Order: sequence, then structure tokens, then C-alpha cells
Amino acid sequence: MDEGRTFRVAAAQFAVGGDRKANLATCTRMIDAAAERGAVLVVLPEFCNHLSWYDDRQEALDAACRPGDDFLAPVAERAARHGIYVKIHVTLADGHEGSRRITAASLLYGPDGALVGSADKQVLMGSENDHLDPATEAGPVLDTALGPVGLYSCMEGVVNEVCRGLALRGAHLLLNSLNSFALDEASLHIPVRAAENRVWVIAANKVGPLLPADRIGTISAGMGVPPEALDGAGESQIVAPDGTVVAQGPRYGEALVIADIRPSAAADKRRADGTDVFAVRRPELYRKIASAPAPAPAFAGERAEEVGAAVLRPAGRGAAALEHAAALSREAAARGASLIVLPELFWHPGGIRPEPAPRDEPAPDAILRTLREALSDTSALLAFTLPLPSGHAGVLLGSDGPVLVQHQLHDSARNRAWARAGRAEALLTHDTPWGRLAVVVGDDGILPETFRLAALQGVDTVAVCHSGVEPWEGRLGLPERAAENRMNLVVAGHGAGAFHALPVEFGLWRSRASPFDGTISTPSTTRAGQGLSLAVIRPREAGKRLVSRGTDLVDDRPWRLSGALVAPHSAAAPAAH
Repeated sequence: MDEGRTFRVAAAQFAVGGDRKANLATCTRMIDAAAERGAVLVVLPEFCNHLSWYDDRQEALDAACRPGDDFLAPVAERAARHGIYVKIHVTLADGHEGSRRITAASLLYGPDGALVGSADKQVLMGSENDHLDPATEAGPVLDTALGPVGLYSCMEGVVNEVCRGLALRGAHLLLNSLNSFALDEASLHIPVRAAENRVWVIAANKVGPLLPADRIGTISAGMGVPPEALDGAGESQIVAPDGTVVAQGPRYGEALVIADIRPSAAADKRRADGTDVFAVRRPELYRKIASAPAPAPAFAGERAEEVGAAVLRPAGRGAAALEHAAALSREAAARGASLIVLPELFWHPGGIRPEPAPRDEPAPDAILRTLREALSDTSALLAFTLPLPSGHAGVLLGSDGPVLVQHQLHDSARNRAWARAGRAEALLTHDTPWGRLAVVVGDDGILPETFRLAALQGVDTVAVCHSGVEPWEGRLGLPERAAENRMNLVVAGHGAGAFHALPVEFGLWRSRASPFDGTISTPSTTRAGQGLSLAVIRPREAGKRLVSRGTDLVDDRPWRLSGALVAPHSAAAPAAH
């Protein structure tokens, strides 16, 4: 691949119905249109051959494509005719006589019309579990003229493991086919996968009805979703490695989304502060993620329905910031906050501590004493970070002293000279009368693995003490950690803060007390301002993880196929056919 070369790519957005021939005609027409506009790659939506709804497995088997059949062969021919790459998604029978295996398959055809590679869907959504079979192996990273490419679809992007694995194995472009009516695909789940992995994402969603016309009434009643909300959500998009959406389709109607991209930009995994976000990973700590689901340690009490929380953003620096933080802490506790969170190294602007430390820096014991006094005669807990001799640590402080000290798990270029991060060997938790807490320290907050580990330990609330270096971290990254793990986040940063509380209404196939808002997995976010901000979090809601019937956001992660997450880091992971 020419390292500086740009390529024109396209995401095709359209409707699919019950007529196989009409569906094929739409696919080939959109491929032609993309080629006419100069695209060398076009991504089509999920389930292009048939609506993703079946009465039984036999109907699914009858509707499925077979390798080289009268649906796929014309698509391959169009790729060859135009000399372009075409990614299509269909239900696929394996073609072996007597086999009843059916997968949801992503297929990439090359400029010569040959199949470059395929990937079966690892995480099935809702009714897909009834008639389709999940993948038995992780999808490959494919070597193409555009660079290394990974294939995924829809629900695989609502959790982090599939995209993370592809990027760790060297993919620079991730091609996503969707069959989704959820508005939070475009607003959150699609762009965050680009930003957290520093790769390009090209995502094609559907428009129009996603279900048979004669079933929509019954299905919508069972899901608690109005019929009009069951159309494809559109908003297909092309996202850059920093999370910027460079092109996006409309909410309604057929469209081609076109952009010129430079795939080689995804080779650089350095954050704005110089931290290589892949090199700082610690795969040895993530083994639980790639292990069979197991019950989390029991919580002795009962998680509270609602808890008051506070984010503090004190003014000034040094001793002045400490005194302001203490005053705000007293006020927060008096106003009912059970959890109070301060930014990383709150007395240093931007969370950056010079080396050597400035002479006016408050000593750790003075910080602990002053903040502990602020909590006197209260049951509130205060989360903040300290530069201890043993490294950068998060402290969860009560009126009687620290109840948890969490050292930073991952290295960071910003404070590398003194922090000695990477010493911690586990993410710790603390049980309160109202829920189970973890404290995330500084740049541990930019890695999805940190929060997945917390979820696997039964954490319902995370105090995040960070600084925030790039816009995507607060806009996409932290909301996604709440969404994909079903946990509350109370986030204090120097530039911004937020409460990402779990909504009461969550998941499909359940009755609803309030109207469906179009999202399937997004927290209720309250932004924090300067000084003191208060909001409510909901620990009890963390027990609800079924995003749809048969699909648990945490336990149904593709743990069997997540070996890349626990493999030793390689600075140059090779692409493979």
C-alpha cells in the first residue's frame, strides 16, 4: 500500500424487503452508483438478501445464500466489472450437503471478483439467536490494496471486543454492515469504535421497514416499541481514527455516503500527548475478558435505586485548589451526595504534574488530612488521585480515612517521569451500603478493557478521575463504557465532567413505562460545570444487562474469540488472509 495515498470509499444506505430479486437489484444498482462516483470500496448494509425475521429455522435456511449462488455471483461480477471492493452481508448456509448451519456473514469481494475473505457474526442480537449460528472463529484481517481490513456487523459494534480484536491484529479499516433502528448506533456505537482503536470505520445502515409488514403490529407490541420506530435508522457514516464523522447519510431515505480517506493514518496509535494507546495495554490483566462468564462476587446488601453523586471542579492550583476542593466537598456531602469525585491531580492544571514537583505542591498527607476533615460526620465517599511514592494512585476516602487505594494500571506519557504507572496488578472494588464501586485513575479511563474488568467484578458505579486529552474521550469513550457495561460513571475532569447514569428504561422485548426514545444502549448523561455539580445515579439498574431477548451485553461478549485481547502486544501486527 502507498502510505500517503487516499482512496474514495462509500457506504450504501437502502431498504431491503422480502423479494430476493428486488433486493439483489438494489444491491447491484447501489454498487454501480458508488463506482460511477469513483469509489474503490463500497460497504452494503446487513442482511441484504432477506429481512432478518423468520418463522422457523427452515425458512431461514431456505432464504439463506450459498457460496457462488444467484445472489452472490452477480455481486462478485459487479465488483469485477468496476474493479472495486464490495462488502456485502447476508445470511449464509455453508453449502455442504445435509448441513443446517446458517450464519450472518460479512463477505468482501475484490476488484477481480474473487472472495477476499469472510467473517461470521460473533454476537447475535435478539431473534437472530433463534435461527442463526454464531461464529466459531474470529474474522480475519484481510490484506487489500487499501490496507488491512476487518469485517464486522451491527451488534458486534455495540460491545468493544470484536473491533478491538481486529484492530489489535492490524486492521486499519473496519467495515460495518448494520440492520438497526437504534439512533445510538450513529451517535455513539459506530464512531467510538473508530476513536478507541484509532482506525477508520465505514458503516452502512438500512432505511425502511426491518420487519415483515404483516408482523409489525405484533412484534412492536412485544418489544414495547412503536411500529414507526422499527424502520432502519439510516445515518450511515464514515469515521476517521480520531472519532470525527467525515461523512454521514440522512436519517431517512436511500443514500450513498462518500468520502476520500487515507487508510495509513490508522497506523499511528499515538494519542495527542504521545501515549501509544495499544503499547500501554496490559494483556496479562485482561484474562477474565477472554474467559467463560462467571458470577461476580456476591454483593451483601441491596443496591440502591437512586444515589446522589457530585462532581467537583475546583478553581485555582496548589493550596488554593485544595481549600476550594475541601469547601466543595463539605457542601456536596451536606446536599446529600454519597459519592464525590475530583479530577485527576485536581490541584495541577490539566492534571499534569511537573517533574520535579513544584515547591508549592501540597504534600499527600496534607491533602488526605484536609479532605478527610471536610467529610467529618458524613457517610460520603470522595474519589481523587495522589502522587504517592509507589506511583499514581486513586484514593476513595471516607470520614475515617481511605477505604480503597487503586494504583494506575496503565502507563501514560503525560506523567511518565514520576507516575511509575503499570505497577497495579488488579482493578480493586469497594462495597458500600448502596452499591459496588471502582475508581479509575487518569488514563486508565481511555481503555475499554479497564471498564470491562469492572463489570466482570460486579461493579455498578465507577468514579473516574481523569484529565481528558482528546475530544472523543468524554464525548464518546466514557458514555460508551457506561452503555456497553451497564454501569454508572461519575466523571470529573479538568476540562469537563459528567454523570453517565443508567436509564430506567432499557432493553427490548419488555414493557415500558415511558415512550421508546430510539436508543437501545445509551446512558442518561448530565454534564458537570465548574465548581459543584450534583446528579442522581442508579446502582440497581446495573443488574439489567439484556439489551434484547437472549443478548446480554456483558456475558454474551465473544469471550471464546477474544484471544487477540490477551495476546502479547506487537508493534506491527501483520495482516492475514
